[in-house]
Amino acid sequence: MLENKKVLLGVTGGIAAYKSAEIARLLIRSGATVQVVMTEAATKFITPFTFKAITNKEVITSLFDENSDPITHISAAKKADIILIAPATANIIAKIANGIADDALSTIVLASSAPMIFAPAMNTQMYLNPETQENISKLKRKGFEIIEPETGELACGDEGIGRLASIDEIIESVISEVNRKDDLKGKTIIVTAGGTREPIDSLRYITNRSSGKMGYAIAGEAAKRGAKVILISAPANLIPPSRAEFVEIETASELKVEIDKYFSESDALIMSAAIADFSPVQKIEGKIKKDGKIRTLELKENPDILKELGRNKKQQILTGFALEDKNLIENAKKKLEEKNLDFIVANDISVIGSDFNQIAIIDKNGDIKEFPEMSKTETARIIIDYLVDKLGDR
Repeated sequence: MLENKKVLLGVTGGIAAYKSAEIARLLIRSGATVQVVMTEAATKFITPFTFKAITNKEVITSLFDENSDPITHISAAKKADIILIAPATANIIAKIANGIADDALSTIVLASSAPMIFAPAMNTQMYLNPETQENISKLKRKGFEIIEPETGELACGDEGIGRLASIDEIIESVISEVNRKDDLKGKTIIVTAGGTREPIDSLRYITNRSSGKMGYAIAGEAAKRGAKVILISAPANLIPPSRAEFVEIETASELKVEIDKYFSESDALIMSAAIADFSPVQKIEGKIKKDGKIRTLELKENPDILKELGRNKKQQILTGFALEDKNLIENAKKKLEEKNLDFIVANDISVIGSDFNQIAIIDKNGDIKEFPEMSKTETARIIIDYLVDKLGDR
């Protein structure tokens, strides 16, 4: 997986720094040689000796270590096949986003042309601060990969987003980046994501609990592998992949308009958006006021976008999702046939909003491949692998 690859692991000053020791160990187990670079603040949370014991290499903590190469920042930058910063604090993100090099880690990063992955971990308010979000956006625009943090209990006792992503996901991301293929170069892939919103009045709408995470992960993976990606998304609290063309929509009808713009020139469409099956017959302008009356909301079925695309497709590979609460495989097969799909991804309704997924892929020949639970990043990789095979068979 990572045989003969040199990983530079940057460790910065956050409470999650203790997890970096396990990251280093698993990278080595995967075959990598690991060079650890620590900021001064990181050494307050975990000692350099810990990493030296794990990696059997001296840890870089300063540009001016007496026993180090006099131009450490250049030699370390040249040797690295990939740079991983985990945890990445708001401070290091700000430095790299704005070209500041005032310690060993930031100087090495600026001196390197290797692929870079940042795994942020910090307090929720620090992470959501507009300045931090702008700095993260800058990194994405520069082509750096960001592994989004998880939501949960933080070291300070707060509950919210900011926990370091799972170690498994971080390792998977490094493996994927190092072994990235350009097997979609020259292909145009449309990916839809998120849950559409169908307005009831000017304030309220019908939607579903889709987070958009699966679609964004698929778009990111396809873009990494050389595809021109058009990500058409309903509102989602996610940052689009930097390499994808991003189109935001709200309603099912808006989604259809945008797909129609690109579909004829595309090679594939992956419909991971959760499209509302129904929309109100009439949208009320303004806000409906409470007046003690019982109200009836009349609904109409939305057009079946995927079914129409299945009827009209030519060379495109068409992929849908089946999200079910029972009879998963049976219902997925039925949907695949009715909509003339090339393959369908079946998953249980329990995965909505989660960072993990457990899928089965069914193709039009009736072949079924079932997979264990894994991160949505890894799930996206499997789906894109399957798509590449289908495009090769076309």
